[in-house]
Amino acid sequence: MRRSTKRMFAATTLICEAMLVFFATLVAFALEPIGQRHTSYLVVGGVLMLLCVLCAGMLRSRAGYALGWVLQAVMIAGGFVVPMMFGIGVAFAVIWFFALRIGARVDREKDEVARRLADNP
Repeated sequence: MRRSTKRMFAATTLICEAMLVFFATLVAFALEPIGQRHTSYLVVGGVLMLLCVLCAGMLRSRAGYALGWVLQAVMIAGGFVVPMMFGIGVAFAVIWFFALRIGARVDREKDEVARRLADNP
């Protein structure tokens, strides 16, 4: 059974984003004075980290890739809480785009090589 390069690239991106969310959550936690919103940053950050990891596991279906795009938008929107996330979120969205695009190209090329090898014993 051949492993999908596209899925591997996408999962790696999502796991890196989960780590990014962890550190962004710590920044948001430290910037906010102690209060009710203080705890909500930890909860939202924890949920986003969990969603990134779950999405990485869902990449066997189209729904996983769709959720990945939604998570990219959420990462960019995180800039309203931690302004640096606007730039970092856009950077990760670009990485996500190229992970999907280049991963799919590598998978197609691997399939072509396998087909050629099977045709010429």
